[in-house]
Amino acid sequence: MPVLDPISHALAAVVAGAHSGLTALGADPSAGTTWLLCIATVVAVVRLALLPLVVRGVRQAHAAARARPHLRKITERYRDRKDAESLRKMMAERRLVAAEHGVSRLGCLPLLLQLPIWLALYHLVADVAAGTPVGAMDAGLAASLGGATVLGVSLAGRGYLGAGGTHLAVVAGLAAVTAVVGYVTQRYLVATNVVTADLPEAVVSAQQLMPGVAAVGILGAGGVVPVALLAYWLINALWTLAQSAVVWRWFPTPGSPAALRQAA
Repeated sequence: MPVLDPISHALAAVVAGAHSGLTALGADPSAGTTWLLCIATVVAVVRLALLPLVVRGVRQAHAAARARPHLRKITERYRDRKDAESLRKMMAERRLVAAEHGVSRLGCLPLLLQLPIWLALYHLVADVAAGTPVGAMDAGLAASLGGATVLGVSLAGRGYLGAGGTHLAVVAGLAAVTAVVGYVTQRYLVATNVVTADLPEAVVSAQQLMPGVAAVGILGAGGVVPVALLAYWLINALWTLAQSAVVWRWFPTPGSPAALRQAA
């Protein structure tokens, strides 16, 4: 994706820099563990860079939760008034309440800003694992990563079958652990930190299904993506688990099951 090239090249520089640093410290430049540490480094750099957006997202969730009861009262007060003037007044009152509690009209913009980075990182790992140079990850480094192995399994290898029992065990293990970590994060940390009282039943049902759907998706993707990308997904999922646990424990959304649990 040419539009993502500047981001991909910046991330490639991080991976190449991590590889150079680890090699300078005595790590084997072609070892699978060295490349796994490089992948972990780029995950850490990206997640730390995105931390301000995460903090903003948590603050916005709290602001929206504080404003929700007041917005509900306004909606109830204007429920049977459908004329243009009443609708104008209702929207003006809602904007006033939102401003009073610090609810941003930008909504999910912080999440949208993260998507190009995740897409660029996905393509970077997938392309380099396939031997395609990207920015600072030149042909030599791409070939090194593509030829690296972990437990005898190539980081460039794909699919569950066709490469022996060890390959199957490693790929299935990475996919299964990633799926479980993602399911636990979404089902027990993220979902319980969301206020669903005012949401339509269909939306609540969809939210309850998403952790399982995402887990099945990871298991399916495990059969087609490179092992290096599975390793990236697992490392990223573990970071998300830890980050979500911190928010769930110390910064729960007011009115959510997580907040009620902490107050009990």
